[in-house]
Amino acid sequence: MIAIIDYGAGNIKSLQFALDKIGLPSVVTTDPIVVQQSKAVILPGVGAFKDAMEAIRGLGLVEVLQEEAANGKPLLGICLGMQLFYQTSFEDGRWEGLGLLKGAVSRIAGNVKVPHIGWNTLDHHGSPSVLTNINDGAYVYFVHSYAVTDYEDASLVASTTYGEALPAVVQENNIIGMQFHPEKSGEVGLQLLKNFGEMIK
Repeated sequence: MIAIIDYGAGNIKSLQFALDKIGLPSVVTTDPIVVQQSKAVILPGVGAFKDAMEAIRGLGLVEVLQEEAANGKPLLGICLGMQLFYQTSFEDGRWEGLGLLKGAVSRIAGNVKVPHIGWNTLDHHGSPSVLTNINDGAYVYFVHSYAVTDYEDASLVASTTYGEALPAVVQENNIIGMQFHPEKSGEVGLQLLKNFGEMIK
């Protein structure tokens, strides 16, 4: 069972529908015990970094997520969820994240319209299992104003270009982040979720 964490910041129904479609059972929860008992965790999210971290902290889930990550449980962060995995965000101030990945989040720079909304390509960096059956240049659906701008090069799985290259998929062992919405990205998104599901088996 995959635990989808519902801290009030994300369209969880469409994510759960996508998981159902590919045969991955999931439960929407805020219960630390359910998270601990799950085989994997998905942290979705839209909205502000600070509010999301306060909500997760208020639910008593910060230490739980850190422990589960350290124990090797597969964790997937989607959109804001991916950004929360990092140490720091500079969204309207300076805020501390979960610290599961080294790096920071900043506003998208350059002479481009923000937020970045719509379909854009995934440019592969290597061929890790999370990209199995995903073509280089495949399109996925983005909605974000902030992006990971400081990160470890070895963790970069795929980037997208919007003014400049931005991390689109990152992975460090059992921790995966997707800056776009796989549940809104058609067959490509379903395949990516399937690939995450393979980590659980």
